[in-house]
Amino acid sequence: MLVTNSLERAFIFEDDRHEIRLSDPSGNFSAEAVLNFYSQTYPLLTTAKIEGPEIVDDELQYRFVSTMGTKG
Repeated sequence: MLVTNSLERAFIFEDDRHEIRLSDPSGNFSAEAVLNFYSQTYPLLTTAKIEGPEIVDDELQYRFVSTMGTKG
């Protein structure tokens, strides 16, 4: 018998060397919509790009990587 499980999504970004985990506001949101949703609370995310998803510990992890403060 084949069993399928849906994986929870987790959204992670670093701020001042601290990893911040954000919960999934809606399963209907795309990763881009989640980024836009949280960018109102975390302005650092307005310039972030999305990496992932990567399956880690039975969850889909997306990383928001900020490009702010980098040159080139």
